Amino acid sequence: MYTDETLTCIDCGQQFPFTAGEQEFFAMKGFTNKPSRCTECRAARKTGRSSNGGRGGAREMFKATCSQCGGIAEVPFQPRGDKPVYCRDCFATRRTYH
Repeated sequence: MYTDETLTCIDCGQQFPFTAGEQEFFAMKGFTNKPSRCTECRAARKTGRSSNGGRGGAREMFKATCSQCGGIAEVPFQPRGDKPVYCRDCFATRRTYH
């Protein structure tokens, strides 16, 4: 039903295989588009590194002292000091859903 195809990565321009097994998996998941990146570029994009030097990138993180436990908190914003900052664990315990 499916046959192996060769696709071209939109990031690095290299050709990569889109196997019959991968096509079947995509169909089972309901995906309608073929992959546009090779395995290496997909992995680089997922970890925040950009293989093409311009797109993507890791989010800058800032260190602060957790207002609850006093430990190190890494947050994706520059703390201003006017509001409490929580580490990941303390933040998770403070979440309330209404």
